[in-house]
Formats: sequence, structure tokens, C-alpha cells
Amino acid sequence: MVHALERLVVRHTLRVPVPAGAAGDGAVAARRFDAALMSVGFKLSAGLLAELSGRAPETVVAIAGRTLDTVREIVGDHVRHNVYFVDFPANVPDTFEFWMSCVAEALADDKSRAATAEQLSSGVLDLLTLPAYGNYRHTYAEMLAAHDELLAAAGDRVTVLHLGRTPADETTALYTALAGSVTPLGEDDLKDLAVLAEHCTDGPQPETIPVRESRAVVNRVRLAAGADLLLDTVTDVLRLACALFGGDVSLREPTRFRALSRPVRRALLAGLDAVVAAAPDKLADVAAHRERWKRLGERLHPHEYPRWPHAAEVFAVARGEAQARSFDSLVEERLGRDDVTGAAELLTAAPGRLFRALDRLLRAADTPAARDAVLAAAERVAPRVAGRVVLSLREHVQNRTDADGGQRVFVNRTGGAWVRADTRPPLPEDVRERLTALLDDETRRRLPAPGHLVVDPAVLDVALPLSGRATAAGLGVLPRGSVSPVEGDLLRFFTYWKQTRRSTDYDLSALVLDADHATVTWLSYTELTTLEGAHSGDITDAADGASEFIDLRLGAVRGTFVVPQVNIYSGEDFEEVEESFFGYMLREAEQRGRPFEPRTVRMKSDLRGPGRVALPLAFQRDDDGRWKARWLHLYLRGEPSANRVEENRVSVSVLLRGLLARTPLTVRHLTALMADTATTTRLWDGGTATPWDAGAAPEGPVTYIGLERPAGLPAGSRVLTPENLRDLIPS
Repeated sequence: MVHALERLVVRHTLRVPVPAGAAGDGAVAARRFDAALMSVGFKLSAGLLAELSGRAPETVVAIAGRTLDTVREIVGDHVRHNVYFVDFPANVPDTFEFWMSCVAEALADDKSRAATAEQLSSGVLDLLTLPAYGNYRHTYAEMLAAHDELLAAAGDRVTVLHLGRTPADETTALYTALAGSVTPLGEDDLKDLAVLAEHCTDGPQPETIPVRESRAVVNRVRLAAGADLLLDTVTDVLRLACALFGGDVSLREPTRFRALSRPVRRALLAGLDAVVAAAPDKLADVAAHRERWKRLGERLHPHEYPRWPHAAEVFAVARGEAQARSFDSLVEERLGRDDVTGAAELLTAAPGRLFRALDRLLRAADTPAARDAVLAAAERVAPRVAGRVVLSLREHVQNRTDADGGQRVFVNRTGGAWVRADTRPPLPEDVRERLTALLDDETRRRLPAPGHLVVDPAVLDVALPLSGRATAAGLGVLPRGSVSPVEGDLLRFFTYWKQTRRSTDYDLSALVLDADHATVTWLSYTELTTLEGAHSGDITDAADGASEFIDLRLGAVRGTFVVPQVNIYSGEDFEEVEESFFGYMLREAEQRGRPFEPRTVRMKSDLRGPGRVALPLAFQRDDDGRWKARWLHLYLRGEPSANRVEENRVSVSVLLRGLLARTPLTVRHLTALMADTATTTRLWDGGTATPWDAGAAPEGPVTYIGLERPAGLPAGSRVLTPENLRDLIPS
């Protein structure tokens, strides 16, 4: 268990916990550890190397083994990446010639000759029936032997691992950071929170757990430990019940409730009773999940516990035996009477809902006086609205400028995306200006004074992580909407998957679009080679894991956009397989090396989404010829089977056009607001020893915001990097 917690700390923070232990001469072991890390693109910080050098060698070796396993998994090097064409990207054949060679081999084989000949006579040939198609024709060792060693390049990725505190301290800090996050966590982070919560039940707790899903995960652990539950709505109890059965605490998907022990039933009913007794109006929330409450009531048997009559009211409302009008119905009633100001006034009792409904209210307000009343209501409740809701509305407002009915992009919590025509009338300019000023003033008021503020310019175009669901677990992953530069001669995509029960075929593809989002070409198993690059070959079964690659020469790309995608042709979806991930590497033309070289990996993200077509990110060439990545983290529904880049290229083009028309709220926005109260503000890209001129360094700590933690910051400095950028969102 301790080692599992250590892995979580390294993965989330890039810090290595060092336990208390005997001193010794571990310098040789520490240097070997550092060298091993560098082979996969990681390195020990000076402080961590010095600390390990003073520890007993056996301690260093143990830490090294565990940490190496962790970082190899982070970068995707924990599996073997083979390719169909043994010396890819060299000697990849023309697609038609390759298919004909497979046919010729099938006709030469006594076992497959008759069936292949019959297919040819019918005019329709199934490639999957050809023995030479879709399966590795060589071993992993034979593939390695076909490739030269990777030559080192100045642009190779180096991710620094820093010295952590003791394992107990690091575990507690990570738990409180995740549990106390003001933004919703992704699915993987919620699972990690559950593990950490079990270990930290008796230790320090965050002051609040503001996100309901996180609260449900923690409550499940607290219930098992006999601790007090954190409940203030009836829906908190429903989420806890879902957590007990491993269900969806976000309540998007149904959970199958099973029998519960008497102690658990008593705890849930007592919690419900206390919530309703304290605030009877919270019964109105029951209607939103009426059917779930009915199913849960069948397991809780509230009629057996007359001492908790308020809990019984919840299930009476769910069954329709008692009335409790929902808050939303009261709002809709007023809007139905065209009483916009009355609806806004009612919503002041639920500030978050008011902010989420502001666009609709302002559109419904048909007079300047009505709009003033709506805005006045928003101004009164602004201090009581969650920071991420304030920023989400700010992002929404800055994108409400299209007066000619353009495209509206919808992205749900799981990354599913679709496009519709935007038929909303524009908001008046004076309304937008007043609302923007309100939101910026409220955000500025909540941001802590940064003192000396130091910002890496590379982080300015990173989108604010307003939800952990807008990213995926992995290495170098940025929130949806972020933009990051791409520098190198060769861009290589890769995907890996391993099926769980049934044969599964994923297809890596890359769509090239011009400036008007029209198709130029694509690379896939149906187009193995183009002027732009080459595909490594189609693998159609992944019982032992499978990899596919696409090599692109950026200078040869004829379009403006490159959109990599992973299509499910057949078998298990992204949430069924044992493992699946996507990433990209950057190399110089002369580096060579194996198809997969961890030192050149710039990004690797897990593929866990609801659709059959994954769109992790897109690449765009600017007018000056420079490339940049735009982070998508999206999934298209696709077809049940046989998804191909040729079939979804129009959908991808429309979606990309709509997304590029939106401007996300980025770190640049918050740093500009923070600069208003900063003692000093410096932009620093690491090109000089320090961000300050000689003799101008501050005596105290600084607030640093960047993509990586730099060395040499003053003691006590606050450091915000992608690993903890959610801490930048004010509460």
C-alpha cells in the first residue's frame, strides 16, 4: 500500500518521497538511477540527487526501482511497442501493392487459397481474412534489431523529478489537494482520491470539500471508518449510495443498487433525516433524480425506521405521494409569465444557478430596465458564486460576439462533442461590457496577492482547468483549448491498446485539412504513404497489446491542420479495453531510433471516453510556418463498427471549425488580474539564470506560474505548474 501511494505522489506531483532512513554513501547508486531515468526522458533534480547520494545504497536502489516503473508508465514505456512493418518508417510499401502482396501470399497458402479465390471471384475481398494481414510478422526483438540507436538531440524532452518530503507528508498533501479541489476531478483522479482517502481518514482534512463528486468519494471512506458524514443536500446521500456500489457519483449513468447492511442503511437514513430536518425545502431536489430515489428506497426500507420521519419524506416525494415543487419549476413558472425580473429575484437564493442562467435571462429581458434588474441581481449575489462558475461565465461572455448565427459547439462532461447552428440573438454590447467588468472585478477580489509574480510565457496560452474532466491522465497533457508550440522536423503519433476479452481493432489515422478545413489527404491503414509521411501498418488484434504509428514530416505537410484520431474499427470501446493511450513524439530528422523512444515523447494521454472516435488534439500551422498543438480531448459517437477517417472527415472538419472559433479563458487572463496587485511582475522563460537583474532579486518567496518547476526559487515560493494548476482557480 505504501508503495502504491508513493506511485500516486510521483505521478501527480513529479516529486519523489524520500523516507527517513540511515545515512550512507549512495552516490554511485544515485548516479546510476539518474542515468536510467535519462534513458526515458526524466532526470533527478540537484536537490534530489544530493539527498539520495547521502542515503544507504539499498535505500536508493529500492526507490529507483519503484520510481523507474512509475515514470515508464507515465510516458508509455511500460509496454512493448512493435510495428507491422519491421523497419518503419523506412520501406513502407504503397497501399495497393501491400494488399496485393497479402493476396498473393494467401493464394500460395493451401489453407487460404480456396476462400481467397472465392472472394476474388465475387469482387469483394475482406482484408481481415488474409493470413498476412493485421498480425505482427516478426518478434519485438527482431524489430529492435532493425533500428539504429537514437542519437541524442538538444530538443529531447527532460522532465525533472524533484525532492519530496516523507511519504506520509506527501500522501497527506496530495489527499488534501485533491479532496479540496474547487474544480471537478477527472475519473482517474477520483479513483486516486478514493485510494488516498482510505489511507488518510484519521489524518488532516481539507477545510471544505466543495465538489460534490469528491465529497461522495470521501464520504464512502468515512462511512466505512465510522466517521461523521459530510452532507448538506439530499443529493449528497444519493451520490454516496452510488459510491458504495462503485457507480457513477456524477449521476450521469444509472447505478444498480443492491442489498445494504443495517448499519449502512441506518447511516444513510440518519443523514437524510438530518438534512431535511434542517432545511425542508431541500426536498425539492428529489424530483431531479426521482427514479434513482425509488430504487434506493427499495434497498433502504425507510418504513422500518420511524425515528427518521424526514428521511421517509424523501421517498414519499419520489413516489409522488407528497409534493415538493422543484426550484427549477418555480423559475420556469415565472419565465412562462414573462416575469424575467421575478425569475432573477427567485434565483438569487441559488447564486450558482442564477449565473448559469444569466444568458437566458438577459435574452428574455426585452427592456433595458429588465436587463438592469437581472444584472443588478447578479451583482448582489456574485460574492456567493463559486470561483469556477464565475470564470466559466466569463469565458462564455467573451465568446458571445457572433451576431450572424454561427456554429455552437457542445461538449459534455465525458468529452462527447457535437455542433449545432447558433440561433441565439447576440447580447447587447453594453450588457457584455457590464457583465465582463463584474466578473473580472469579482475574480480580482478573490485572487490572493501574489507578491513577486514570475510567469513563464509558455504557460500563458494554457486554458484554465475549470474542470478536471477537460483533460486526460498522462504526461504533458494540457486542458482542452490550450495551445502549445511544436518544434521539430518529425512529428510521430502513436497509439497502444490491449483488449480485455474479445478481439479489438483500433486504427490510428491523421487527417490533413487546408485553411478552409477542406480535406487535403489522410494517413491510415487505407493510405499507408503520402507526401507527408507514412503509417506503420494495421494491427487487427491486441490480445498481447498492439501499437500503431504515423510519421509526419512537418515541412512536407500540404495543409494547415493535422488532426490525429483513433478509430474503433471493431471490438471493445475505450472504456472496456484493459489499457489504451495516445501520444506524440518530436524528433530531428537525423535522430533515427526505434519507432517508440520515450525520450522523444512530448505527450501521452489515456484514451477513456464514451465515443468510438477519439480526437486527442489537433495541430495548426500559423502564417509564419510555425506549428502549434491545440488540445481537444474529444470523442465522437461514430458508428458501432468500421469507423474510418474517410467516413468521419466531414464531422471532424465541422467540429474543428467550431472549436477554433471559440476563445478559451487562459492563464493569461488570471495573471493579468494578479499583476494588478503584485509587488513585481516578471516574464521568465528560463533563458537566464534568474528572472531578475543583478542585485534585484527579492528577499522573500515568489509566486511562479509555468510549465515546469524551475530550480533556485527562494524558500517558501508558491509554484503552479500543470500538475497543480487547478489551485490557481479561486474558491
